[in-house]
Amino acid sequence: MNNTRQAAKDIHISDNAGSSKDKEDGIYPVARLIVVFIYILLVVSFPVHGFYGLSGLAGMFLYLLANIIWYQVSIKALLRRIFPIFLLTVLAGSAGLIMDREIYFLYGQIPITYGMLSMAALILKGVFCVTASYILSVTASIMQICHALYIMHVPGEIVMVIMLMHRYLIVLIKEAERMQQAYKLRAPGQKGLHFKVWGSFIGLLLLRSMDRAEEVYESMKLRGFCGVMQYSSFKGSKKASICYVLLWGIFLFILRVFPVFFIVGAIL
Repeated sequence: MNNTRQAAKDIHISDNAGSSKDKEDGIYPVARLIVVFIYILLVVSFPVHGFYGLSGLAGMFLYLLANIIWYQVSIKALLRRIFPIFLLTVLAGSAGLIMDREIYFLYGQIPITYGMLSMAALILKGVFCVTASYILSVTASIMQICHALYIMHVPGEIVMVIMLMHRYLIVLIKEAERMQQAYKLRAPGQKGLHFKVWGSFIGLLLLRSMDRAEEVYESMKLRGFCGVMQYSSFKGSKKASICYVLLWGIFLFILRVFPVFFIVGAIL
């Protein structure tokens, strides 16, 4: 139950933080979204084999570090978000660690294989992309991100689905919390849900979610919803937003072409 409450609380905190950050610096959300897209594309473009790609990926951390410091992102909340992705990338990279045992170089008496380098590169790519997305979510609200997607000519149906999924995710979380609380009242001495009721619990949650979705849709139609979401206008500086995209784009391109840590290591 604590996990569901924490999830709902994190969603509220993220939305409130995103709205307040936008009002502070006046950067259009579409500018933030473009920079994040550029960053993710450059991160995934690094090769996974060899020390060159790994050192280049390490240099891309400078973008994340600058944003974490500037926007005062909570390190504790960030680590809680990226920890599942870290475990997933470790699990995915372990296959290459076992299959690719060719030695790249020797660090003292320790052999460094291509599998180790590819695993480290995969972990950095996953963690960096998720971190960049999380920073975007705490610097721009979901409504402003959806508005930016709409301006970038993403199909309106996709944008609407993203916005509604985020908006009513809390409804689903609250429904799961009530069901979990009802289960605990019927089994007070039991910790968590017994594995025998997992299937029925998920099925009942699906049915209750479908009923709630019908009620939400009927309410939206009664309020005049006609398939098009109305977005509130955002006041910002076009010059500041253009400079934001250009400066970050140039900086990220330099990091991609000239890996900082690789160059520093070669000089030293």
